[in-house]
Amino acid sequence: MPEIQFKVQWPDGSQDLCYSPSLVVKEYLTPGESYSLDDFVSRSRTALTIASDRVQQKYGFPCSRALGQLRQIEAKAEGYGGLDEPAVTMVEFTA
Repeated sequence: MPEIQFKVQWPDGSQDLCYSPSLVVKEYLTPGESYSLDDFVSRSRTALTIASDRVQQKYGFPCSRALGQLRQIEAKAEGYGGLDEPAVTMVEFTA
C-alpha cells in the first residue's frame, strides 16, 4: 500500500508534515489550496478514515498511525477555533 506524507500550513504560519498510509488523501486535498479550518479537518477525517479502512481490509486491522494523525490534526485545529475565519493551506505531497 503506497504511503504518502503531506505538508500543511496552519493559520499561525507553522507547518506540519502529516502521514497517510494511502494515496486517497490526494482526492481530498490539493497542493496550494487553502481550506477553512472546519473544511480541512473534515477532509482530513474522511481521507484518513478511508486510508485506515483500506489498511484494515488488506491486513485485518486499522492503521493506528493514520488514526493517530487524525487525532493530532483535530487537536491542533481546536487551538485555532477562536480565530476569525482560520484557514489551513495544503502545501505539498511528499513521498
